[in-house]
Amino acid sequence: MSNRKYFGTDGVRGLVGEYPITPEFVMKLGYAAGKVLAAQGTKKVLIGKDTRISGYMLESALEAGFSAAGIDIGLLGPMPTPGIAYLTKTFRAEAGIVISASHNPFYDNGIKFFSQDGQKLPDEVEIAIEAELDKPMGCVKSDHLGKANRVGDAAGRYIEFCKSNFPSQLSLQHLTIVVDCAHGATYHIAPDVFRELGANVIEVGTSPNGTNINDGCGATSTDMMKAAVLENKADLGIALDGDGDRLMMVDHTGHVIDGDEAVYIIACNDLKSGNLQGGVVGTLMSNMGLELALEKLDIPFARSNVGDRYVMQMLREKGWSLGAENSGHIINLNHTSTGDGIIAALNVLTAVCQRKKSLFELREGMTMLPQILVNVRFSGGGDPVNDPSVKACVDKVSNLLSGRGRVLLRKSGTEPLIRVMVEGPEVEEVTRLANEIADSVKLAS
Repeated sequence: MSNRKYFGTDGVRGLVGEYPITPEFVMKLGYAAGKVLAAQGTKKVLIGKDTRISGYMLESALEAGFSAAGIDIGLLGPMPTPGIAYLTKTFRAEAGIVISASHNPFYDNGIKFFSQDGQKLPDEVEIAIEAELDKPMGCVKSDHLGKANRVGDAAGRYIEFCKSNFPSQLSLQHLTIVVDCAHGATYHIAPDVFRELGANVIEVGTSPNGTNINDGCGATSTDMMKAAVLENKADLGIALDGDGDRLMMVDHTGHVIDGDEAVYIIACNDLKSGNLQGGVVGTLMSNMGLELALEKLDIPFARSNVGDRYVMQMLREKGWSLGAENSGHIINLNHTSTGDGIIAALNVLTAVCQRKKSLFELREGMTMLPQILVNVRFSGGGDPVNDPSVKACVDKVSNLLSGRGRVLLRKSGTEPLIRVMVEGPEVEEVTRLANEIADSVKLAS
């Protein structure tokens, strides 16, 4: 992805009002994507968005660009990213477009694409769109312009799909669940899914106003969910991020369960049920505790690069069905074509119901090693990761933890951040070492 001019690991993303997240560029992006997709036979695309105030502006710009390229547009309104992927397949559209910056603050936004099979666009298609962006924008003749229409009951269709992924013989009627939607795209969907399956639902983060998405709530800020679980003596909590493709959970004691522990619970249940296909794909950031716990169960484990597209790529290569990032992206190809926070939560709840155990009990088979992540913001054209002083510091820490832990430095694919991860047996030690590396990155930035 490093040779891309516009596309990062998760589409085109940035600060609203600054290039490339401007009306002019996004209209041209719609036109360029429309030209490339039209050459492949595309006639119709779907466009959905999260609850950011800028979504209205970017939706209109994309609509104009696709129309100028002769592509018809179905407008879904606020809809989770995985819901857009599902509806793209359901409506037999050739592509789905998501207007969202996922877990980022409201002042960021982005555009990402799904192919007609509900998966992210192949690299070669993104490269072709970038090439088209460097050409002047045109417009088809008036009688070939694309038409736009609002898609009715998009939310209801996706709710029914989510419910279909929970075993029909099971019910959630014995559970009280806190559902935190991060004031994002799942606000009008997730509570109804769990409620219609029988749960007593306590809603958090379901009042979007355009600027409060991911603000102190949701999968990236779990304190609100945790407090609601403890205050209401709930059985568990579910937190989704702004576009609904990440999941964090909390058990009745207030322990936060990230993507590593959630995928462990799903893998264990799928193994016992005979539904586990192959092994589990994690990433370079996955906790070593997940690897060790799966090893005890003779479940193969492999690490991909960070990013759900790379998890998906490795799943395809190995023919496996289950993969996850510790940040909460969980992909279960037995149920859906992309990472889906609601579906992942239902997979965990299936284990709760089938094993007749609490979330607290289901996670006991895995011991997480202390893992400290420090994000260092940088600017300029340099690469702090390759600075000699940073490399020397990393080598020093790696040698110190040899055989006991891991060190990982990487650039974020969505933000100007260097992510410093140190993992080892003692939290005090890994905290000190992570900060030591972070300080070296700051000096080199």
